[in-house]
Amino acid sequence: MGTIDRVVRILIAIVIAILYFTHAISGTLAIVLLIVAAVFIVTSIITFCPLYLPFGINTGKKKE
Repeated sequence: MGTIDRVVRILIAIVIAILYFTHAISGTLAIVLLIVAAVFIVTSIITFCPLYLPFGINTGKKKE
């Protein structure tokens, strides 16, 4: 997973958290989005996204 991908995921997670704590989102939508935000944070920390594997996506630097 590339640096830009990691930063974008973390920014999206932060925006979701802000929306939740300012009560802009609530109910089932809030729960689903918080789970998505948590997954984004975890995948950013471990620098691996399991969904990229079956689709052959690689946002990291190419190894020569």
